[in-house]
Amino acid sequence: MKTLPPLNFIRSFEAAARHLSFTKAADELGLTQAAVSGHIRALETYIGRPLFYRAPRSLTLTEVAASYLPTLRQALTQIEIATGQILTVAHRQEVTLACPASLATNWLPQRLRRFSKQFPEVNVTVHATIWSETTDQIADLRITPRHDSQPLLGYRLGEERLVVVCAPELVTGEAAIRSPRDIRQHGLIHVLGRQEHWEAFARHHGLSDLPLSQGLRTDSSNVALEMAVAGLGCAITLESLADIHLQRRTLVAPFAERLPSGWGYDLHVGDLNPSRASERLMQFLIAA
Repeated sequence: MKTLPPLNFIRSFEAAARHLSFTKAADELGLTQAAVSGHIRALETYIGRPLFYRAPRSLTLTEVAASYLPTLRQALTQIEIATGQILTVAHRQEVTLACPASLATNWLPQRLRRFSKQFPEVNVTVHATIWSETTDQIADLRITPRHDSQPLLGYRLGEERLVVVCAPELVTGEAAIRSPRDIRQHGLIHVLGRQEHWEAFARHHGLSDLPLSQGLRTDSSNVALEMAVAGLGCAITLESLADIHLQRRTLVAPFAERLPSGWGYDLHVGDLNPSRASERLMQFLIAA
């Protein structure tokens, strides 16, 4: 890097070579003709070779200048492109967020509503992902499920606990759920890959006879919740996923106690360089 001449020398030379005029180069660069002429003389001194044949009313490139010029133009173009990319990222007001479909459905919308009120200029695109898939979608930010035994990828989004939920009619009438043991008569709804949730519930309440191998099964937490809404049994899920249903009273939690889940969600930078908009959304979701 020590052999590089000052950039203003290069810019003056490129403009003068393109126009074959110090005066026109000065007009383009917002400099005086004397400044451009001085830059070029300094560059000629720097490299030890003349760059122009100077006549009273004309300029002509020397052979050295003619061979030097294409490489300089390419370098200036690359600098311009790189600078433009940085400025685009810094000022980009769009954020793409990859988020598990269940969280995107049940937890994210209310937070995006508050974020949009605070930062109406930022446009957010949400890619809903399935917990077991590898998505090819490029994203600024990613929310990914993580077990407590796995390393933290970025920032943990709160403390996740387990909650048992069911349709409101299952907590009324003669067969109402009043204790953990009453779960058996209404059936279990299982989420594949999360079978340990019911196991933890049974272990915590000493229910050795809870029919863990029976009941409806699905690979989607959203589907499990909708099954519970339809009165098909009891589901156990992360509190963040059930909370919107509990607020709307489409589901109720028959037991006030919440159990540790062993699972949570991490928010981390995705595939693109962070922008001001993505940093704003990240900090907002961390604090939400």
